[in-house]
Amino acid sequence: MPLNITGGLSPEPKIKVGFIGCGSHAFRNIYPTFQFAPVQLIATCDLNAEKAAAYAKQFGADRSYSNHHEMLKKEDLDAVFIVTNYDEEGRPRYPALAADCLKAGCHVWTEKPAAATSDDLAKLRGLVGDLNFMVGLKKMFFPANEKAKELMESPDFGTASLVQLQYPMPIPTVDEFSRYLNGRENLKSVIGFLDHLCHPVSLLLFLSGMPKTLYYDRATSGAGVAMFKYADGRLATISLTHGSAGPLERTVITSDRWRQIVVENNIRLTYHRNPPGDGYGSTTNHFKGTPDQTSAIWEPEFSLGQLYNKGLFLLGYYNEVLEFASSILQKRKLAKGHLEHAWQATRIFEAFAEGPGKAITL
Repeated sequence: MPLNITGGLSPEPKIKVGFIGCGSHAFRNIYPTFQFAPVQLIATCDLNAEKAAAYAKQFGADRSYSNHHEMLKKEDLDAVFIVTNYDEEGRPRYPALAADCLKAGCHVWTEKPAAATSDDLAKLRGLVGDLNFMVGLKKMFFPANEKAKELMESPDFGTASLVQLQYPMPIPTVDEFSRYLNGRENLKSVIGFLDHLCHPVSLLLFLSGMPKTLYYDRATSGAGVAMFKYADGRLATISLTHGSAGPLERTVITSDRWRQIVVENNIRLTYHRNPPGDGYGSTTNHFKGTPDQTSAIWEPEFSLGQLYNKGLFLLGYYNEVLEFASSILQKRKLAKGHLEHAWQATRIFEAFAEGPGKAITL
């Protein structure tokens, strides 16, 4: 009998999966989630057969392969996880591998970035059909971000008018974009941007949806600020703080009702409300109001060995794997992290290649 999330015996159904890729990221962050999520690992696959066998032994798979076509042919799988590297031209390998798995009738989960161009993902739409295709856009699944979204949608908050995100990475030059996208050069600067832009952009998509336009400017160092505008007049910014130190990320969501949500370092969430007062110049005491009228703070403790203070949970890995497995078991479409979200994130990446200092239609 399989084990459940607390390590007890349980008849809970699980999806049967194969895994393409036996690298360090998968080893640290994806394979370990299977001990908590409703996932049964059947087979591993890697071009290095010895490594595939070692991963199978380590994580409890029955068999291992060095050819994914052979695995898809021989195994009765519900889904395939894919975590691989870039090809010789610096392109993610996911589109071709995902296509093979979808054609074999398997649901697919891939790590981000799903592709180098939105066209690569558009070609997969016809293969998905009733299957689910999920991309590991983990920022959509951080518990702190999910709580921020819940607060945003509460009647007390009002309507979000401005979303501000901070993430430390440089913006490539237009020439670098062109050499990568058009000249197909393997440029680390653009690959790094493709790889990491998914994080703040996927959070933006989760909180506010797909913007209408992008305008950005870039400092000589590569640091920059991107402003996104929505059809209804809302604004969002991403400060790309290349060269910064300290906490890497910060999210600030401002409403039209004197409310603000702040997520610091993906852990500490504060919901700010101004305490009731008598107006400017006449308020003598700031310490007013009941607990539900003033600011509230959520922050995990790290004394107890709880699941919630483990990286697999804080960083969204468990939640995204759970959503993928649950959608298959419940025979429903994905709530987030689906192909359309991946297409939108990739389209925004492509838009940066059009250059700074102008409005770019998304």
